[in-house]
Amino acid sequence: MRVLIFSADIGEGHDLPARVLRDGILAREPMAEVTILDALAVAGRAARAITRGHAEIILRRAPWVFDAQYWLLTHFPPTRALGRRLASALGSRGLMRALATYQPDIVVSTYPAATEVLGALRCRGDLRAPLASAITDLAALRYWAHPGCDLHLVIHPESAAEVRAVAGADTRIECVRGLTAPEFESPVDQDAARAGLGLARGVPLVVVSGGGWGVGDLQGAVAAVLDAGPDVHALAVCGRNARAQAALEARFVREPRVTVMGFTDRMSDVLASADVLVHSTAGLTVLEALVRGARVISYGWGVAHVRVNNRAYVRFGLADVVTQAPALRPAVARALASPRRPDLRYGERPAAADRVLALVGGASGLLDPPHGPRRTQDPTPG
Repeated sequence: MRVLIFSADIGEGHDLPARVLRDGILAREPMAEVTILDALAVAGRAARAITRGHAEIILRRAPWVFDAQYWLLTHFPPTRALGRRLASALGSRGLMRALATYQPDIVVSTYPAATEVLGALRCRGDLRAPLASAITDLAALRYWAHPGCDLHLVIHPESAAEVRAVAGADTRIECVRGLTAPEFESPVDQDAARAGLGLARGVPLVVVSGGGWGVGDLQGAVAAVLDAGPDVHALAVCGRNARAQAALEARFVREPRVTVMGFTDRMSDVLASADVLVHSTAGLTVLEALVRGARVISYGWGVAHVRVNNRAYVRFGLADVVTQAPALRPAVARALASPRRPDLRYGERPAAADRVLALVGGASGLLDPPHGPRRTQDPTPG
């Protein structure tokens, strides 16, 4: 069995689900051949330069440009159509070459731009293998979902309505575990998690995160956390942004209530230690915090798809959203006053790897381009 997973080197929100899904498939099918490809690298030098290099610069230096681009590509029909044609022109040939090389039995995409191109190939019949989209945002799913996908894997059951609005009322949706680290599938004692990280027990702890690229107002968030109470501690996670990490360390070098760290593969323990998460980029980290029981505040980078996700967090009661720095301190105080409620049912969800593997052994209709009614799964977890 050959499984081909398309990801993208744009933060851990795409690469981590790809790795975890690969490991889950191999745990079930040790003889399977599972390959992860960077869709931007496969698409070619031009696509990678436009998307990866351009994105990293504007995300950190001019987020308003990213915001404008997002609006044009999602809300303005002429540029949305142009964007789809450009994505197809830049990506189809490279992705088709990869498909011809690896001859997969199943294709999975964890990156929405790749899903857009692959879904179109599937609808045209150029992609014969079943296609699954692994969705790690709550909302803003116009490119995450596609009528050409045989299966949509979501991490929030609340995403199902938007997926159907994009991909069709009869599209197949599963709310799953197994798109983030497997450690989240089992409960963790808060004191034990803190001890493992060298953090103090019995004090209010707020984790401030800027995602894999360390974006957002991290310094302002840490300052607001310290102002929320004399005994409140802040743990700032800067991802791979060495400049942001150095700036935080310099500013709070004499503050014993602040701990600064870079990229870590121990987010399960970090979030199990936390009472509150202040996070800037939506996505998978919010789910992880909810699983661990931390109260979530979205702050510091509310542009483009993050702003859309923020509205959904408020609508579904999943997180508080703060758009101005002065409002963050009282929001942190309110969050600290509410109890932690770990999601003990997360580990009962179906595994993403099982649902992907089931596509190969399913009905023969899955081996043809999607057409006609397909079975719709109840996305309710557990």
